[in-house]
Amino acid sequence: MSDPADAPANADSPDVVVRSDTARDSSREASVWRNRSYVRLWMGETFSQVGEQLGTLAIPVLAVLVLDATAQEVGLLNAAETLAFLLIGLPVGAWVDRMRKRRVMMTADAVRAVVLASIPLLWAFGVLQIWYLFVVGAVVGGATVFFDVTYQSYVPRLVRPEQVASANSGLEASAQVARVGGPAASGGLLAIMPAPLVVLATSIGYLFSFAFVASIRDDEPRHERSQHASLPREIGEGLRFVFGTPLLRRITLMTGSFNLFGGLVLTLLPLLVLRELGLSPAVYGVVTAMGAVGGILGALCTPWLSRVIGEGTVIVVAALVSSVPPFVIPLAALFPSAAIPLLVGADFLFSFGVLVYNIAQVSFRQRICPRPLLGRMNASIRFVVWGVMPISGVLAGALGGWLGVTTTMWIGAVLSLLGCGIVLFSPLTGMRKLPDGPAEPVRPSAIAD
Repeated sequence: MSDPADAPANADSPDVVVRSDTARDSSREASVWRNRSYVRLWMGETFSQVGEQLGTLAIPVLAVLVLDATAQEVGLLNAAETLAFLLIGLPVGAWVDRMRKRRVMMTADAVRAVVLASIPLLWAFGVLQIWYLFVVGAVVGGATVFFDVTYQSYVPRLVRPEQVASANSGLEASAQVARVGGPAASGGLLAIMPAPLVVLATSIGYLFSFAFVASIRDDEPRHERSQHASLPREIGEGLRFVFGTPLLRRITLMTGSFNLFGGLVLTLLPLLVLRELGLSPAVYGVVTAMGAVGGILGALCTPWLSRVIGEGTVIVVAALVSSVPPFVIPLAALFPSAAIPLLVGADFLFSFGVLVYNIAQVSFRQRICPRPLLGRMNASIRFVVWGVMPISGVLAGALGGWLGVTTTMWIGAVLSLLGCGIVLFSPLTGMRKLPDGPAEPVRPSAIAD
């Protein structure tokens, strides 16, 4: 709901990376599931996603129903959770390119597990307040910045280039399964136990993720300090690659636009569902789970859709599909008797469109980016597309308190749709084959007649 830049002077040569599992599989069928390191990463992410989905529903329920948060406080909570992408999003990419990626992910998992476990502890002593959720959101968000930038940079190290799309599809499919089962399970748990205890499940999920990531065996070399250029120069290399590659620049600006304006809708969704519509957390969980089935379908269909309508066109179509649900969600307030089917339909379509869009564009950018630049490239994109989220959160809270929840949602829906023009009126429309490298020109034959 991701032109050639100068080669980094401090870059590791891709040739020094030894992919032991992948090398052993080279003589066998090119299946990413034969790669044991990838499977361990997939298992860790699956457990992490299950725990995260339990907590994703529990935390807004905790804020709205237990701590009686206002629209402004809900907006600030959303802003705190994504603030790190704006504050440290750019240097994280350079830092990650200097670090061993598996260790970065393990540290991020450990930090998130410990911090989230403190919520039920403070609640048990009767001292939990809304401001502490802001602190937890900011710390967890910072760890997530490190994990996400590292994670997207790590996949190409574990699998062969031709397996990147399949690897991403597998990871996104399992994430969507978690998005189906997690909210439903969370809703059921919230019906029988307090929200702070459900948050504890998120912490446990991160502990499982830590264990599986720790078990991955790779040969990523130690990065020597003498290899690295100055931090500003490294950050600049990532930004120049992203904004100097025309198609990548379009995709990044489109995603940032959608997150900024679509965030006005998604930030206020818990208030609409739990307070204005008066639905229970259990019903909210079931609605979210049923809608997330669309994401599973999207993850499974992306390779086929890319072949049928083209690798560039599928990005445009998925962006347009994703812009429809923000118009459907506020209709639930106008037609409360049909609120549940409207919300399920909107969530289903949104999950489908976003997953197709993300798999297609992330696979494209992983494919064209030089491996030593992956961390900075991902960080530069995350800085733009997630850095707007705290702005969106504060704006949603302010407008929601001033104009009302549904009016703010309508504004977000219209602006989200207009943002699709960034990719709609671009060479991506009608493009059958995306470039395989940053310097590869767009050939006339790559455009559909």
